[in-house]
Amino acid sequence: MIRIGYPSGYWGDDQAAPSRMLESAADLDYLAMDYLAEITMAILKRQQERDETLGYARDFPALVEKLLEDLVDQDVTLLANAGGVNPESCKDAVMEVAANADADVSVAAVAGDEILERIPGLREQGIEFDNMDSGRSFETVADDLVAANAYLGSFPIAEALDEGADIVVTGRCIDAALAMGPMIHEFGWDPDQYDNLASGLVAGHLLECGAQVTGGVFLDDWEDVDFMEMGYPIVEMDADGEFVVTKPDGTGGLVNEATVKEQLVYEIKDPNAYHTPDVTADFTTPQLNQVGENRVRVTGCEGTAPPESLKVSALYRDGYKAQLLLTYSWPDALNKAERADDVIRGRLDRADVALSEIRTEYVGYNGCHDGISPRPEDPNEIVLRIAVKADGKEAIDSFGKTAIPIAIAGPPNVTPLVSGRPDPEPVLSFWPCTIPRDAVEPTLTVESTGVN
Repeated sequence: MIRIGYPSGYWGDDQAAPSRMLESAADLDYLAMDYLAEITMAILKRQQERDETLGYARDFPALVEKLLEDLVDQDVTLLANAGGVNPESCKDAVMEVAANADADVSVAAVAGDEILERIPGLREQGIEFDNMDSGRSFETVADDLVAANAYLGSFPIAEALDEGADIVVTGRCIDAALAMGPMIHEFGWDPDQYDNLASGLVAGHLLECGAQVTGGVFLDDWEDVDFMEMGYPIVEMDADGEFVVTKPDGTGGLVNEATVKEQLVYEIKDPNAYHTPDVTADFTTPQLNQVGENRVRVTGCEGTAPPESLKVSALYRDGYKAQLLLTYSWPDALNKAERADDVIRGRLDRADVALSEIRTEYVGYNGCHDGISPRPEDPNEIVLRIAVKADGKEAIDSFGKTAIPIAIAGPPNVTPLVSGRPDPEPVLSFWPCTIPRDAVEPTLTVESTGVN
């Protein structure tokens, strides 16, 4: 059996959680941390364009510095996709931290996922990158593309561990790969052991959002969950693919069948066929059983062969956006906000402001449940949110100049939620597509500090 802790579900998660897990969880073998979302890749790409040595989560090396002594003393291997669009530079930064601490460790970088510069040549070979959801032609966004990364699987991570890596950083891979890689390495699972790989995928999927599986954002009985010292998840995986989801003793949060089920169905699309680079898993097959306090055993996972293509997460420049936020207070708060919206829209029409999209929400009434919630009789306050999008900055500037005078030239009892005129923000839109798996070649570099 191996024990994998997962104290980070995204870049910006609780920075103290990894240290707490190392302190409170006994006999951990691996610590895995997720940093990446689609928009994160675009942010990191912009940073790399300003400085070619950047493009990774720059707070990760500092975190390694805090954790390093405990990782070495407890013989815990650390894995993270903090490499972003520049895993090699991330590895170098971690190596510098380890060398300065006189720590004898090996650090690996798994890369090869970034395909942006290769797309023109791949298209000449006949590979199309049309939108896999809408069918829209890639030609419509080709000139505005800013990032394109294929989702790598788990076997390159397992190879890094086979090479003796103590710390593994990756670029874009499926989130579950950070947990599956150690399982493949430890148990020697082959690429065609689909049921075992499906078990690893289910386990990694349950881990990948951190505290979501241990009571975070839990829909049922959330009032009784201790959120102050949230316990982050641990998976105890057996070689046969059966595993237990748990958390460190004495920590907050909750692990039961309901918390595990909620995470199991998170972002899976077709539950009968969850496609990844390593396996296609049937998420209707796992059986869950409560086997102790904060311990849920998962068995029966089944899988089949993976698809012949890999998913690509691409981002393209898609104009500019801004939002206006105004709070209207009782009495007649909603009526005031609706009147203000009418006036602002009328002024925008009169000024012929070239907006491509405009959306109004009345937060406190329909910001979450538009068209479903009943109209409140007389709420204490309503936040008027007007969001706009345009092809160019000029239209967004005009929106701000036209809309903000409503603060004194409009309905009463109003205060801006944020100060100043709305500024244009660039929009980066998501473009999902696919690429043949044999067109993507993962790379691996492993380097040792050589201290001892």
